[in-house]
Amino acid sequence: MDKQRTLQSDLRISGKGLHSGVHANICIKPAKPNFGIQFRRVDLENKPLIQAVASNVCETARGTTIENKAESAKVATVEHLLSSLYAMGIDNAEIEIDAPEVPILNGSADIWVRLIEQAGIEEQGVAAQIYEIKTPIRYIDDAKNIDLLAMPYDGFKIIADIDFRSDVIGWQEAKLDKLEDFKTQIAPCRTFVFLHEVEYLLNNNLIKGGDLDNALIFVEHTISEEQKAHLAQIFNKNAAEIKVEKGILNHIEKRFDNEPARHKLLDFIGDISLSGVRLKGEFIIKRPGHSSNVAFAKQIIISIMENAKKTPVYDPDKKPLYDIQAIKNILPHRFPMLLIDKIIEVGEDYVVGLKNVTGNESFFNGHFPKEPVMPGVLIVEALGQTGGVLALKEIQDPENYSTYFMKFEEVKFRNKVVPGDTLLLKLVLTEPIRRGIVRMQGTAYVGNKIAVEAKLMAQVAKNKQEKINE
Repeated sequence: MDKQRTLQSDLRISGKGLHSGVHANICIKPAKPNFGIQFRRVDLENKPLIQAVASNVCETARGTTIENKAESAKVATVEHLLSSLYAMGIDNAEIEIDAPEVPILNGSADIWVRLIEQAGIEEQGVAAQIYEIKTPIRYIDDAKNIDLLAMPYDGFKIIADIDFRSDVIGWQEAKLDKLEDFKTQIAPCRTFVFLHEVEYLLNNNLIKGGDLDNALIFVEHTISEEQKAHLAQIFNKNAAEIKVEKGILNHIEKRFDNEPARHKLLDFIGDISLSGVRLKGEFIIKRPGHSSNVAFAKQIIISIMENAKKTPVYDPDKKPLYDIQAIKNILPHRFPMLLIDKIIEVGEDYVVGLKNVTGNESFFNGHFPKEPVMPGVLIVEALGQTGGVLALKEIQDPENYSTYFMKFEEVKFRNKVVPGDTLLLKLVLTEPIRRGIVRMQGTAYVGNKIAVEAKLMAQVAKNKQEKINE
């Protein structure tokens, strides 16, 4: 099972923001499991955190900006850094920054990748949150001719194409067959812009930190000596240094013939990392941009949530992941209070258990002799026990821990459970486990019908006495 990962040591760098031109100091620190990727604005009062998730995106013009609205804190141009962290498999990191924009550095991701390698990568003892694309997810914007598609695939693969209908950047395609190739094939690719856009961006108070060393500037038409002089002033160069070679306004050679398409792929990875999980799937993306990428990430999140709500399916011919003996090695419960028989499915943030309800259950003697019905409180208990398996499965000595209920909320009893029923118990984490506190959404099914649903909160605590092996 893949484990979450963080940095081994702090990572530090300074530089100016592409659009603001403001100098920023960054320190990326290791973080605990389930922390995710969060930015901390250390220059602001209270040093607020901003979680790098799609719901916190507030702007997508010429870059992706995330915001903590409650604290009025923003961080702009996060995509290159997020892309690098995602590609290098970093799940948890705290990014301290003392300015409103991430440094552009050389306009690519290769410096970030090298720094992550130098800091080192540490595997943590908690399962990574992985979402496997099982049915197609699609985002289409007909007006902009954008088409983003995610398909089932046992790995991570992207095929990207762009078409600016320009003599210097026409149709281009870029591919990434596996994340291991990101370092050499995608990370070195720099951001780009057309010369005719530069004046517009400057007039709109953008690209103050842009120069001829951190961006490819494509030129579609011959430029006059007067224009060269103006550009020299903008970029603090001598007019003689302003050259157009192979349609590019600077002395930098393209690193790949399709460098713009590869950079768009780089941006896409950073933006969909805002889904908050590692993804398994093949992505076919046409004319991607920050706005569409973020909208696509939100669709992925919706798919994750909808998948969590799906009715589980029980195949009696399939071997359970945990049989009754394995469950006893995790949970302290015993007859008559052990209320699950099998664990049939376990994901990074969910678990499905099974309880065969027979007419010999002791509680049917009094509930009710002439019309036996499983008590609702015991169904909730069965849900809690199933959730306990999810909470304890990553602990090395789960037999020495117990999961105690702290709160039930929004409990709804929808259908009776009677002798002969097979009760399927699905628990989904509603947020990462922190400091032993577990919050879950639980649903008990009989066939396709919901019997009980509830929100559960529990505390994982070490037993006062170690369990005696039976």
